[in-house]
Amino acid sequence: MPAFAQSIGLPPQNSAAVALLVERLRVEFPVLRGKPKVAIRDLDISIRPGEILGLVGESGAGKTTLARAILNLPPAPGRITAGVVQFDGVDLLRLSEGELQRIRGRDISMVVPNPRGELNPLVPVGVQLASIAQVHLDKDRHSARAMALEMLQAVQIPDPERRMRAYPHELSGGMAQRVVIAIALMCSPRFIISDDATSGLDVTVQAQILELLRHLVRKQSSAMLFITRDIGITAHFCDRVAVIYRGEIMEIAPRESFFLAPRHPYTMLLLAAFLHNPQLRRAWTPPDASVRANVDTEIGCAYTDRCPRARKICQTTKPLLAERISGHFVRCHFPLERE
Repeated sequence: MPAFAQSIGLPPQNSAAVALLVERLRVEFPVLRGKPKVAIRDLDISIRPGEILGLVGESGAGKTTLARAILNLPPAPGRITAGVVQFDGVDLLRLSEGELQRIRGRDISMVVPNPRGELNPLVPVGVQLASIAQVHLDKDRHSARAMALEMLQAVQIPDPERRMRAYPHELSGGMAQRVVIAIALMCSPRFIISDDATSGLDVTVQAQILELLRHLVRKQSSAMLFITRDIGITAHFCDRVAVIYRGEIMEIAPRESFFLAPRHPYTMLLLAAFLHNPQLRRAWTPPDASVRANVDTEIGCAYTDRCPRARKICQTTKPLLAERISGHFVRCHFPLERE
């Protein structure tokens, strides 16, 4: 087990106390000329049963790539070149496609932000739900339909009997999202990935779906990776929060510690953007950022060219993800200290 995993007190890799363990994961995209573009660089995370880990970062930071890589489905033409993704004591990256298909949808599920893109427009939603139970749980037609109806009730869809016969285009956006959540939770998966699943919904529906997800995760003792661009949501929904930038975890901490005492300059910039505070944003954005030379992210800090606290060592030595206070890790040579 790497030093990072040991330093946060993780149990042995075969222990059930960790639902998902990702170690030194690296995802690369080939380019026509030159070195491949690294989308995920030597990334480590762990999630325990019943825990919701929020992953935040700007567009292009690697959030969706990480989610797909956990399923061993990196976006084409990307490929996983190193690392371990351990679930239930098994490295998913070493399994055959047939073995992975038996795990996906049954033990690991993913909720996506475009429900109508995931639902078959030609099949009633009840049939789509029931087919999950038939394929993954080997239920007969009658039992599968009963399970589908029960899941629609669990995700609080009104008049579930009638909705069972509805087609996706007959549902509102919030209702379609609830159906996708029902599909994801149909087999009581032990690990759930929510990839910006509430984006595009109005705030009332968003709050309802978040509360529903949290209730079902707790009820089933599932673990969840909750990916979002809205750092404010994580303050109310997640147990821990991780910040990703250029495919690297910059900061990861329990929710209270993360918001009360952020340590990384990039985290401060994200919080400033969320608060819509121009003065705070200017304080954490160097005026000459646009003209700084690009840093070699293989040897230096990936945030050097945007960091107001950057020094020479940041360009030549990559900082480690180090524990500053209990459970609070920061990848920075000059982290913020709480006064």
